[in-house]
This record gives sequence, C-alpha cells and structure tokens, in this order.
Amino acid sequence: MRNSQKQFVLRGTIIKICFIFLMTLPVHAQNYMVGADLSFLKEAEDNGFLFKENGQSKPGLELFKEHGYTWVRLRLFHSPTTLPNSLEYTLEMAKEAKKQGFKFLLDYHYSDTWADPAQQSIPKDWEGKSQPELEEAVYEYTRTTMMAFRDAGVFPDMVQVGNEISNGMLWPNGKLPENWDNFAALVQAGINGVYASCGNNPCPEIMIHIDKGGDLDYTKYFYDKIDSYHIQFDLIGQSYYPWWHGSLLDLRECLNFTAETYKKDVILVEVAYNYSPQEYIGKNAPFPESPEGQKEFLEEVNRIILNIPNNRGKGIFWWEAAAPNKGFSSRTFFRNDGNALPVISVFDKFSRH
Repeated sequence: MRNSQKQFVLRGTIIKICFIFLMTLPVHAQNYMVGADLSFLKEAEDNGFLFKENGQSKPGLELFKEHGYTWVRLRLFHSPTTLPNSLEYTLEMAKEAKKQGFKFLLDYHYSDTWADPAQQSIPKDWEGKSQPELEEAVYEYTRTTMMAFRDAGVFPDMVQVGNEISNGMLWPNGKLPENWDNFAALVQAGINGVYASCGNNPCPEIMIHIDKGGDLDYTKYFYDKIDSYHIQFDLIGQSYYPWWHGSLLDLRECLNFTAETYKKDVILVEVAYNYSPQEYIGKNAPFPESPEGQKEFLEEVNRIILNIPNNRGKGIFWWEAAAPNKGFSSRTFFRNDGNALPVISVFDKFSRH
C-alpha cells in the first residue's frame, strides 16, 4: 500500500470516528433553503451596475432578502486570471451576505476556471504533481481556505467538494470513468480538509454535486460507486437545465428515487430558465422563454422539490440570478436595464406574513 493510500485510510478512519460522534449530538431540523448563486453580483455592483425593482435601485443582496431568499452560493476558483472568484473576492462577498443574515454555501471548483462536466482542469500551480501530491494539495488547499473563511467570521454553513463532478475532477488524474480510485481519494481529501478546518466551530454539511437532475440511471451509477468507497457526506446536489437534462417528469422521477434510495437530503443546487428566447428557438419549449414563463418554470420545479418523499427535498438554488452583461444573462432575474423580473417574487408567498 503506497503512502498516499495509507494516509487516505487513516484520514478516512478519523473522519468516520468524528462522524459517529457527531451522530450522537442533537440534530436540528434545517429550514427549506431558498437560494441563489450570486457569484457575479459583487463584480456587477463594483462595475456600477444598479439592481432595481420598479425602477428603484437597491443593493442586490437586499433585494433577494426582501423576496424570501435565505442562502447564497458562492464559487471559489484556485487562482483565476479572467474571472473574479478568487479567495479575496469570495471572502468579501461572504462577509456582505452574512451581514445581511444569509447562510452561505461554498462551491469549490478546484480549478483556475470553470469546472463542469466538459472541463475539470487542474490549477496551474498543481500541474505535474503525482497522485499522492495532488491529494495532499487538495487537502491542504481546502483546509487553509476554509480557515480563511473561519478567521474572517464567515465560516460556510455548507460546502460542496467539487462542482458538477459527474465526470470526475482534477483531470486527468480524477477523470471518470477510468480513474475512480484516484477520484474517490481526491474527494475524500477535500472532505478531510473541510473537517480539519472546523476548530471549535460546528462543521459545515458536505454536499456532493453532479449535473444529472433528469438522469436516474447515471445518478444511480454515480452514487452507488461513491457509496462503494465509503465516503461520508451529508447531501446530494443536482443541476437541472431542461434543455440538457430532460423533462420535469424525468426530474421528479430521478430526485424521488435518489431520496428514497440513498436516505439523504436532496438539493437542486443549480437550476435556471431564460426570460427571452435562447435555447428553444425553432423548437417546442416546456414553458415560454419569457418573463412569465421563467417564473412559471421555477414554480413548477419548486413544487417537485417540496414533494420529494419523506421531506428529503431541502431546497433550490437559481444559477447566477444576478449576472448582467454575460453570455447567459437571459437566465438572470434582471433585465439589461437592471429592473427585476417577475421570477424574483416566486417565494414571496412562502416567506411573507
């Protein structure tokens, strides 16, 4: 057994002991998570963009809070060169969100740029590392960045170790399906890094996130394999974009199966729809790509989450609800002039007295 495998087993044993201890502590019911990925919001406001409602400008976070949003999701890149989501940027955004009373989901990309099913590039600083060295780098980077959030008073409430990792992470070492052993060790290294950062703080819940919201077969394959490595985690995260991931019935079937099979809470941690024609030009759309169609889409998806068996549907996050002047800005909650769209009001009826 190589040294990295010994370390993996040792750390896994320690984590398992901690998990058993934590299971003996009182568990408090978690409120339904009404969330949005707002990773570009600070960049927009720093550049002078004004978020508005009925022509009245307000700080973006304040607008989301007024409409029942309780969580923000923020991504973190290792050493970004073209995107703003560095540790310093994300710390500042987390501070403002916590000040407004939001809970905070931290999304590790383990890359200098987008990490998703099509790309999971190793950070430039880690290129050329062996598998054992890469495991150590993931562990140490996760631990030290988590401690930076802790020391700043904005310790995350939840952490996802990797982003849309259905095809693995940190390619080529952790690319799936050919490198499951490497991939599992890298995921465990990230989880261990989170736990090592907690100190006297309650540890964040751990999410493992893939992009197969309407694909029951792949979801079963992936989480069965994860279970075979005895990786301890708390929540299953899924992405769902209907032009990629199937119908609403596919989504319902997959999420209900997932909750009942794995006995874990499920979060739809990325979902979006366009308010102007983009994905369904010349094709039949499940909802009109219009402001009202966008709102109706979120209402229907939210009903599916609320009706997952045994109260296992724990929340929903819109992907990039406040990202103007991007190629995907038709998926946001705001028109080009900054005014909020009807979709922002979906959760008013749940949160307003």
